[in-house]
Amino acid sequence: MALHFASDLHLGAPDATASRERERDFLRWMDQVGSLGDGLHLVGDLIDFWFEWRHVVPKGAVRLLGRIGELVDGGLEVHWHLGNHDMWTRGYLADELGVHVHADPIDVEYAGFRCLVGHGDGLGPGDRKYKALKRLFRNPAARWAFARLHPDFAFRIGSRLSRDSRAAGAEAEARYTGPEGEWLFHHCRDVLDREAYDAFIFGHRHLPLDLEVTSSDGARTARYLNCGDWIGHRTYVTLDGDGLALRHWT
Repeated sequence: MALHFASDLHLGAPDATASRERERDFLRWMDQVGSLGDGLHLVGDLIDFWFEWRHVVPKGAVRLLGRIGELVDGGLEVHWHLGNHDMWTRGYLADELGVHVHADPIDVEYAGFRCLVGHGDGLGPGDRKYKALKRLFRNPAARWAFARLHPDFAFRIGSRLSRDSRAAGAEAEARYTGPEGEWLFHHCRDVLDREAYDAFIFGHRHLPLDLEVTSSDGARTARYLNCGDWIGHRTYVTLDGDGLALRHWT
């Protein structure tokens, strides 16, 4: 038995054909973890753009949402961690699917391990432009104003912003210059300076990583694992009695 963590599926991008193929692969993977796991953590950006109106949700991803509902009905505990592409929820995911929805990182304890789990956007030093945008996106007045737009028009705007955001970050996502160049690595070390964790599990980076983190005084160590993504890597993280592992699905 195990906990499983996966992120950054980005259904809807870059087109319907590629998205459908990626969705089918993810569902095959979910069939495996649904019969083998104690819990599933969807660590953000499962859908490339998501916004809930009072009576309307975006089209697409119905196979994914249906399978999540089936797993929950079958007794699997599923957690949906909101990312920067799917943060605009107002209860539909929790009410319709029965998942636990988290807007910020949470503590997860399992098999003797204490982990901090979240999408990871806006954490660590730098990226001030996005941090300002995130405060705007989470502002109730801004969300109210966006919800006044017709869903067809609003979805076109949101999808364009999501596409531009991914394109702007593609070069940085592909580049790895070592732990010191990773904002989330710095965040993990800052947290470890204050309290003890065995691991930090994030998404957002689109790059599968498994790095050792040491507190500034050298007294504590932990691991930072990034789930990678399902666009180019098909990677995920497992936590069981043998510990943590970054895995590749084929």
